[in-house]
Amino acid sequence: MKQPGLLLAAVLAMSAATAGSAWAEGVTRVPTMPPGRILTGVRVPAGTEILYLSGQLAAPIDPSRPADSIAAYGDTRTQTVSTLRKIKALLAAQGYAMSDIIKMTAFVTAAPGMDGRMDFAGFNAGFDEFFGTADNPRTVARSTVQVAGLAGPYYLVELEVTAARAAP
Repeated sequence: MKQPGLLLAAVLAMSAATAGSAWAEGVTRVPTMPPGRILTGVRVPAGTEILYLSGQLAAPIDPSRPADSIAAYGDTRTQTVSTLRKIKALLAAQGYAMSDIIKMTAFVTAAPGMDGRMDFAGFNAGFDEFFGTADNPRTVARSTVQVAGLAGPYYLVELEVTAARAAP
């Protein structure tokens, strides 16, 4: 028989661990049950500064070579990492950090050799390099959607994020 008090204590401990300084800012991160890779949701209080980034795509692996194939951008994991690096730089330019991201929408196309399916494991492997790490113990509320195509035929991943922090 499960003990509701112990379960609640575990949820609160996980929420506190993933919230970090966001608790002081009033942002509440709601973990999944059991705690997992993404959040169930996020509550942002009035007066919080919010930044919405448009969808971002991967950069070519080698900018000196023609960017005319999936190989030029890499597989799903490689494109996810490239896109998150771009997002990290865009956030930093606005005074934000990856730990300020509260919501992500991921658009992923079918990967070569995956019989028309997205490489969800590859996407998660790239995601895991930026969230739930020693550098950034937080995670985000996230939706991941397989789409028929993106802005260019060689893109496998497009990410848009919302970040929040205490207003200056």
